[in-house]
Amino acid sequence: MNKSNTINIMMKQLFFAGALFCGLALNGYAQQAASGNQVYNFTLADCISYAYQHQDSVLNAGLDAKSASYHVKEIIGQGLPQVSGSANFQDYIQIPTTLIPGAFVGQPGTFIPLKFGVKYQSNIGVNATQILFDGNYIVGLQGRKTYQDLFNLNFNRSKVEANVNVTKSYYQVLVSGEQINLLDANIRQIKQTLDQTTAQNKQGFVEKIDVDRLTVQYNNLVTQRENTLRLLALNYQLLKFQMGMPIEYNVVLKDKLEDVGLNNNVAELSVDSTFYHNRLEYNMLETQKKLDEYTVKSKIAQFLPKLTANASFANAYQNNAFSDLYSASYPSSYIGLSLTVPIFTGFQHSNQLKQSKITVMKDENDLFNLKNGLSLQASQARITYINGLQSLNNQKQNQALAQEVLRVAKIKYQQGVGSSIEVTQAETDLQNADNNYIQGLYQALVSKVDLDKAYGRIK
Repeated sequence: MNKSNTINIMMKQLFFAGALFCGLALNGYAQQAASGNQVYNFTLADCISYAYQHQDSVLNAGLDAKSASYHVKEIIGQGLPQVSGSANFQDYIQIPTTLIPGAFVGQPGTFIPLKFGVKYQSNIGVNATQILFDGNYIVGLQGRKTYQDLFNLNFNRSKVEANVNVTKSYYQVLVSGEQINLLDANIRQIKQTLDQTTAQNKQGFVEKIDVDRLTVQYNNLVTQRENTLRLLALNYQLLKFQMGMPIEYNVVLKDKLEDVGLNNNVAELSVDSTFYHNRLEYNMLETQKKLDEYTVKSKIAQFLPKLTANASFANAYQNNAFSDLYSASYPSSYIGLSLTVPIFTGFQHSNQLKQSKITVMKDENDLFNLKNGLSLQASQARITYINGLQSLNNQKQNQALAQEVLRVAKIKYQQGVGSSIEVTQAETDLQNADNNYIQGLYQALVSKVDLDKAYGRIK
């Protein structure tokens, strides 16, 4: 086989490999191969649902909510009977000695050492207590649902954040795919112009500098497309990261850009002035305020007495022989009440109550400030979305105008009444218009997500 044939075969192989790479990039948008052959065909809703089940922040918030439910049960359990058992065993190596006055045995003025007790002793008993009245416990029962609600709200907020992040990443992939489609169209267009200009240059109708200008543009577009493909692969990995999906898995997006509804009717964007009640952040702060109010009640309850019932039953065993220790028992038992009345605590409870009241006052200030902040955020998101829609529509018009200018410039150039510089400039303007359109499209999509979040529409 000669050298020329070898080169031709190598060129064909390289061409085939390049075509295969481009085909895979277009079909899967530059997805990396998955070691486990895991492929998911997902809509945006599917991606969000997957994130709810696998995203670590959502999972941890769910675990916190579950832990809170156990804490609630712990509070309830404090009011149930508390029963404990005890057992002990003593082996008196030396039985304690007690001195008694000698007068008891006719020896006044002296002390007689006597040993009382037996060598082996054991006690087995059961103790029980039951709260009859405790202000702190009553307040704890009243606030247990509010405590659980706070963690449930935090769980929902983590889901909203995951929803927002996944949606933005999903849109980023779609926009990158649209950018590749525009680059492909521009590449085909400029390649056609370049081929025609090259042929005309060989025939002596145009200068080589015209070919060089188009070649520079063509090479730049090809390079930009390759860079965009690599960024697209990175955007896919970011999407999978936001979903909590292993990045070696493959995900194919089923939704298209045309499926995304961008509302151009600004009148429909108006909302009720009490929209902030839909925001989880506001609900969480309201719930926290309720918990702090329960804390105030708990501090007040510290001034009340506490009544507890208690009972005990025990068996005592005593013997000098270990083998006979449990042969006889001496039982004892009692029931009783225990009343604790706070009289003076050095003003600790009073100062704690004042601190708790101040915390509630701060919560009220925070709620007022948060309401204003959410209103400002919503107004900003609304204006940003409206501006984004107008900019997107303007970029669409500029894109169409740039396409028309390029068409006219080509006709003029082919008829000999225009210059190659004019065509090159029109090509550049179209590329800029496409880039501006892509940026405007992504900004409009992102601002739509931010608007829905600001008005509490994302659940």
